[in-house]
Amino acid sequence: MVQTSGLWLAIATFLSIWWGHVGVRWLEAQSADIRPPMVVLIIAGLALNLVALFAPNITISGVCSVVGISLWWDAFELVRQDRRVRHGHAPANPANPRHARYLAAGTATIHDPLDREPSDPMEPAPHSIDRKAEIA
Repeated sequence: MVQTSGLWLAIATFLSIWWGHVGVRWLEAQSADIRPPMVVLIIAGLALNLVALFAPNITISGVCSVVGISLWWDAFELVRQDRRVRHGHAPANPANPRHARYLAAGTATIHDPLDREPSDPMEPAPHSIDRKAEIA
């Protein structure tokens, strides 16, 4: 008999992590207050884990549990994403009133530090070449 539980769990894990990465950034940027989405994610995660306890088979139980725990993680990741925006490590959304306060305080930026061309770590930075010429 073919066992597909592992495949379904892998798909659920991949999609949950993907949503957590992309969805949390989007949700945090769009929410003027992150507490309501946090509550929704925590309740949805709790509900899915309760479904997992009483699911009729192990595949459904596993998928519900993986997605439920991921939603819990995403709820708390909203706080960390807010902190990244506040410190300028992630781009702020000027249309979001919460982000506008961070921008006005000068702690946030609209520049995305990840939106850049990749560089070769073995190649010296341009400013380090100039610095070597100054020292010599």
